[in-house]
Amino acid sequence: MSVDVDALLAMTVEKGIPLEKLINSIEQTVTEGYCEIPEAKPQGRAVLNRQTGEILIHVPQFDSEGIYSGTITDMPEGFESKIKSLVRKVLKEKMRAMNDAGIVAEFTGSVGDIISGIVQQGRDANIVYVDLGRVEGKVPLNEQVPTEHFKHGDRIKAYVVDVRQGEKGPEVTLSRTHPMFVKMLFTLEVPELKDRVVEIIGVSREPGHRSKVSVRSNRVGVSPKGALIGPMGARSKAVTDELHGEKIDIVDFSEDPALYVASALAPARVTSVEIVDLAARSAKVIVPDFQLSLAIGKDGQNVRLAVKLTGWRMDIHPDNPVERLLKPSDIAKASAAAEAAAAQALAADSEDLRLSAPSE
Repeated sequence: MSVDVDALLAMTVEKGIPLEKLINSIEQTVTEGYCEIPEAKPQGRAVLNRQTGEILIHVPQFDSEGIYSGTITDMPEGFESKIKSLVRKVLKEKMRAMNDAGIVAEFTGSVGDIISGIVQQGRDANIVYVDLGRVEGKVPLNEQVPTEHFKHGDRIKAYVVDVRQGEKGPEVTLSRTHPMFVKMLFTLEVPELKDRVVEIIGVSREPGHRSKVSVRSNRVGVSPKGALIGPMGARSKAVTDELHGEKIDIVDFSEDPALYVASALAPARVTSVEIVDLAARSAKVIVPDFQLSLAIGKDGQNVRLAVKLTGWRMDIHPDNPVERLLKPSDIAKASAAAEAAAAQALAADSEDLRLSAPSE
């Protein structure tokens, strides 16, 4: 049995496989197949002639004293057909391995970036399978947002977490929960981020509920928050829509920890910030009474995200703790007045935004 050496050479050039490495793989596989048959002779091994492509089984011979005396060839009946199937198997495996290596190399360059694909019907209901073209990506359960649901045929964007060669081929792990997913979505929408005019410093996120993004400008006269929000809020809305309504707070980064902490607690207003322990990164925050619940957030979400964003531990206090000593009726009246003041403040903010909005 012989193989076409010219065809092997052409394949190695096209796929970048060393010819000798491919030939060694063929010889090893045929040798293993030969050793499995009952007629196999001891120490027989396959040898592929580099000139003619002929494959023969070489069996070393030894005299009565165990000294090598020569080599004979052996070709059991019916083994030639098995050689053909073994060679085809080796070539297919090498082709698949090279194809897989190419896919891994291609998608490894996408790690840390966003990729788009089509949701496919999968074998495991807990995994979202995504057709990425040359390979199928997977969004495992721990990388999925609980409030999001996708069906077959939906177009989806996801953050590439990892690319590796698995036992059954390349494996591309995707995420919809990664904090960097929010950053990369803004990068797609905001040209100033690509040009490094504006920079995202940090992102903290509770997927499906709320994210906080801190930004700064590297050019005088450019508003970092305005760049991310965009004209009429178009840029931030595009990101929010992709995240299916997840709220996003865009805050100003500052090298001054007190200013950064105060900014991170948005949308709550902060009266003052006192740095208690610089080494331990601990701060005491004073907020207006009617802003206390807003600063803390539902189930502590707002302050929790602010702590993740800044890396500072925050101890939040109202600016009028004496109010706690009032009678229940007085507290109710004070709460009503605080709510009215908050509503008035919000209305004033809305009016300011309306007046400052550019006219069409």
